[in-house]
Amino acid sequence: MSIAWRLALRDLRGGLVGLRLLAVCLFLGVAAIAGVGSLSSAIVGELRSQGRVILGGDLSLSLSQRQATAAERAGIARLGRVAESASLRAMAARTDNAEAVLAELKAVDGAYPLYGRLTVVPGGRVARPGGGQVLVAPALAERLRVRVGDPVRLGDATLTVGGIIAEEPDRVGDGFVLGPAVLIGMADLARTGLIQPGSLYNWRYKIAMPAGSDATAAGVALNRAFPEAGWRVRDSSDGAPSTRRFIERIGQFLTLVGLTALLIAGIGVGNGVGAYLDGKRPGIATLKTLGASSGTIFRIYLIQVGLVAVASVALALVAGALVPSLVVALAGAALPVAPGFAIQWRPLALAAAYGLLVTFAFALAPLARARAVGAASLFRGGVERAGRPPWRVVLGVAAAIGTAAALAIGTAREPLFAGGFLGAAAVLLGLLALIGWGVRAGAARLPRSRRPLLRLAIANLHAPAAQTDRLVVALGLGLSLFATLAVIQTNLGGQIRSTVPDRAPSFFMLDIPSAEIDRFRSVVSGAAPGSTLSVVPSLRGPVVAVKGVRVTEMKNVPEGAWILRGDRGLTFAQDLPDGNRITEGKWWPRDYAGPPLVSMDAAAGKLLGLKVGDAITVSALGVEVPATIASFREIKWDSLGFNFVLIFSPETFAGAPFNYMATLDLAPEREAALNRAVVGAFPSVSLIRVKDVIEQVGTLLGQLATAVAAASAVAIAAGIAVLVGAITASRAARVYDAVLLKMLGARRVQILAVQAMEYAVLALLVSAVALAVGAGAGWYVVVKVFQLEWGPDWSVVLGTLAGGVVLILAIGLAGALPALAARPARALRDM
Repeated sequence: MSIAWRLALRDLRGGLVGLRLLAVCLFLGVAAIAGVGSLSSAIVGELRSQGRVILGGDLSLSLSQRQATAAERAGIARLGRVAESASLRAMAARTDNAEAVLAELKAVDGAYPLYGRLTVVPGGRVARPGGGQVLVAPALAERLRVRVGDPVRLGDATLTVGGIIAEEPDRVGDGFVLGPAVLIGMADLARTGLIQPGSLYNWRYKIAMPAGSDATAAGVALNRAFPEAGWRVRDSSDGAPSTRRFIERIGQFLTLVGLTALLIAGIGVGNGVGAYLDGKRPGIATLKTLGASSGTIFRIYLIQVGLVAVASVALALVAGALVPSLVVALAGAALPVAPGFAIQWRPLALAAAYGLLVTFAFALAPLARARAVGAASLFRGGVERAGRPPWRVVLGVAAAIGTAAALAIGTAREPLFAGGFLGAAAVLLGLLALIGWGVRAGAARLPRSRRPLLRLAIANLHAPAAQTDRLVVALGLGLSLFATLAVIQTNLGGQIRSTVPDRAPSFFMLDIPSAEIDRFRSVVSGAAPGSTLSVVPSLRGPVVAVKGVRVTEMKNVPEGAWILRGDRGLTFAQDLPDGNRITEGKWWPRDYAGPPLVSMDAAAGKLLGLKVGDAITVSALGVEVPATIASFREIKWDSLGFNFVLIFSPETFAGAPFNYMATLDLAPEREAALNRAVVGAFPSVSLIRVKDVIEQVGTLLGQLATAVAAASAVAIAAGIAVLVGAITASRAARVYDAVLLKMLGARRVQILAVQAMEYAVLALLVSAVALAVGAGAGWYVVVKVFQLEWGPDWSVVLGTLAGGVVLILAIGLAGALPALAARPARALRDM
């Protein structure tokens, strides 16, 4: 090894020109994985480290549509200092009868906040809400066009803007919101008249426990002491679980995309090492004639490849470690929390392991070829077709790739998803490899064309030094990722632009008093004649037991069982709602008055392993209501109407106070008049514009698409690097061909035309494969995952692929220029 080390280092003094492709490809792939992993880990770590501030306490208890009883309140108070708050949606308006704006109202007591700081923008009158003074978010002040000191109307109360919120410490922990924040004092909440029997609101109790207390154990003890409370208990170890799960899943998906890009880059690694060793043939032959063994040759160049790989991985890890800081600087406002700089060792270590394993897997074959051939063969100048690698090389490659896959699956948050993704990528890689082999074999068997240029272009596809199969795999996978993204993006955009407006209501309306439903109908019809109003009764409450087992005591809750997290919308109905289809069981008769029955979403029931006849228990207004599952339904969620996971038989909640929800479809020009009329007559009613919801969802999807596009861009960049490497690897053969053609009278434009036809055939073939793969994968995501109708914008998809074709042609022709400039005498001497 000492001799191998000395010779390897001495050889590297001449520069790393031949190993630049290895360095570039490895840097791209590892940096992508390290960057995505570091960002995801940094955000999740920040969520956990600020758990107390984000949650608002060491422990949080949330009750739907009720306050804690005296006994419950006493049990909570024994744990530590308590801050009490109520949150609900409300309409905020100026006092001049201007159009009202939906806001997320939170009433807080004097102990708020227990952790963190509530701050206001300089110039405010007060530092906290209370005494008729409210704090509003900057977005609400802008939309209402109000400043500090201006009056605002909330429900029946007129309050004064005391300040603009600069920082609300527990905003992230409250989850997804539809409107900007308004903070008021708890005493002012009663003045608004917004809390009525049946109103939709959440009452929260945040607890600051003494140092050393176990918040998780305290939460378990509270559930045991009050098993029928129906509250949602969270502790500071996971202050924002929904946000954390979203970040982790997106991070996992993008890491897998990055790993796919690294596999593409691996082809470039193989090309780069192969081209480098081809350029070292004279040196290798000299060493062999001087007595160097094949093992020594193998170790020399393994050391060189290893040193370059380690250096490239190290630089990529530095770049990946800086990604969180760069994202915070460029788009910090779009993040749930802004993490500070900290090295995320685990994702960096995983990225390094992936990079080194891929390097070993793809560099092993060219290293083995250099080891196996004899000195006389290495001195030959002609281009030779490499033989099949020995079995031990194949096994080594398989072991390295298998280890990388096992590492990805073993460290994934959802191993089945990771395994499925990698399995699909492996199938696609195998398919592309088979297509590449088929193109090469088919080109060799085609009848000889009478057109010399076309005949030469086809011959280049199956020549000994041709990189056809590798290019099909690398470019095909990169373009397939981009095509899939284009299909999904245009399909979602089409749904939002066309399908949703055609069927969706204009407004959702919440908290309509049940005793005044007739007057509400009259106000709506007067403000918006000809509009379509659909009304359903509404309550809220959590699922507290399934098949007799309490949710708080379940040990293995399925990952996707969102129905068991937090409160659910509850309703009752005589008839099956539109957009629902019974898949199992039966709907109850219109005159049914027996024990409580419930119809459940089929997908949720399947996830929980439920069947018709099983029992499920919900808590409504603090009262537990058991019901028997009578049927399962398939729900058309994209209708944007009121779709309930649980619909109960009509008499289930007899005597319980409830309000109504409504959907309203009306002409856009009537929206402002309706807003003023409804808010003026019913201050407690909340109006949610569907357009605003769609814009928020569109923004979220746009951010997600940007992240996926960035990861896919790495795959495209790796594919371009592979293309450049393939051109470099076949340069000697192309120079030789160009020289012979020149000697036979070919003009430069004709030689360039041959190259253009070759790459045009290759680009069109790869684009066709990418179109088929992108359409299939996009259909699965849109129809099966998102459960939307199929309708992508093919012009955008084809435009994306056309850009890929142009790029491949441009790089291919640029790579052919050195061959055109070669001097025949010198080129023939070098051969």
